[in-house]
Amino acid sequence: MSKGTLLLIDDEASLRQLLQRVLELEEYKVVAAPDSRRGLELLQQYASEILVVLSDVKLPDGHGLSLLPRYKAVAPLAEVILMTAFGTIADGVQAMKQGAFDYLTKGDSDDQLVVVVERAADKARLQRRVAELEKQLTSPFTFDSMIGHSAPLAQAKALALRVAPTDSTVLLEGPTGSGKELFAQAIHTASARRSKPFVAVNCSAFPKDLLESELFGYRKGAFTGALADKRGLMEEANSGTLFLDEIGELPLELQAKMLRVLETQSFTKLGDTKPLSVNVRIVAATNRNLRQEAEEGHFRPDLYYRLAVFTVAVPPLNARREDIEPLATHFLHFYAAKLRKRLRGMEPQVLTQLQRHDWRGNVRELKNVLERAAILADTDTLTVDDLPTEFQYFAAEPVADEASDKTLRTLEKRQIRAVLQETGGNKMEAARQLGIGTKTLYRKIQEYGL
Repeated sequence: MSKGTLLLIDDEASLRQLLQRVLELEEYKVVAAPDSRRGLELLQQYASEILVVLSDVKLPDGHGLSLLPRYKAVAPLAEVILMTAFGTIADGVQAMKQGAFDYLTKGDSDDQLVVVVERAADKARLQRRVAELEKQLTSPFTFDSMIGHSAPLAQAKALALRVAPTDSTVLLEGPTGSGKELFAQAIHTASARRSKPFVAVNCSAFPKDLLESELFGYRKGAFTGALADKRGLMEEANSGTLFLDEIGELPLELQAKMLRVLETQSFTKLGDTKPLSVNVRIVAATNRNLRQEAEEGHFRPDLYYRLAVFTVAVPPLNARREDIEPLATHFLHFYAAKLRKRLRGMEPQVLTQLQRHDWRGNVRELKNVLERAAILADTDTLTVDDLPTEFQYFAAEPVADEASDKTLRTLEKRQIRAVLQETGGNKMEAARQLGIGTKTLYRKIQEYGL
């Protein structure tokens, strides 16, 4: 498998062929040119592929230092290495100032060239990955962007896709961190309102008085400190979608006002007397059982039934474990690019431990675990040691013969494993609870393969 494409520009045919052969042996695809005119043509042709440009400084139709900005203009994510037979420190400094990755003297060892090319290619790969991620972050989120193919996720997506083209109110139900806001964004993108604003507000993030002014706005002089008119989020979302996260936290006083918005598409700002008409689609989300809350008098039943016109249950992560691997891989690559680290994958044991975890924090917890692990990783492969402590000593289910085995050795192994899990892998605390020395515990861990 090719490591990527390089562009080699040098007018000396014998040296060009030699360098091309050296780099091809390192599993790079090399396109070569004898002058800058042909080099720029190839760079334009392969701009999306070329990671590194290796260019001679003195070419028949130009000088490398003056050509450097042209190379970067055609392929801004590619790195440029300049080569010369008569290098000077001044030229090297000037090349680096203009954006060259490095400045090499011809005749240096092939090993040095390969090392520099590899470093430049690594940087270019990371830059491309960061650019892709930034593009994803600025692009509208769609159902196709959702990672995973489990049956529960597919069922939730199918329901959301059915309701998305309509203007019906949608209630998303699911535990915290399961991805309800992403569902709301995807519903908005799949609707006729996609070109209009998508405004999200967390109802639990504001005190009651502040939440009302944030949602509905106010007129100048409505209260002390209201020095000018303020547009509320409801008005900002006009013609688009308003996403009300944690709707169950909405104070009872505001629930009546929200009900009026749903029924009449109008509201009155604080300090105003005239109602303001809007055209807003409401998508709400909750991690509570709103039906039960309504029956117990903690949530207005009329508002609940108005919100629950169409309900979509967003599944927790532990209900779609087959999605853990693609999600973990996605987050690993995301944070590797963000942290500019060369992380290519993870050990099989890492995935095993991720699959065993209960994920009470859902996808958000998985994302946080992978970010922490990427920060700690010091090789190109994620290891179990990079995971939080509770993943390193997760108590596996005992196999059938071990469960029925009553020997002292098996009972001791089972007890040590249980205490390690209880203490989150804290060996000193585990040794204290077991009544043995830390050295003895280390020896037992190695002996029992824990």
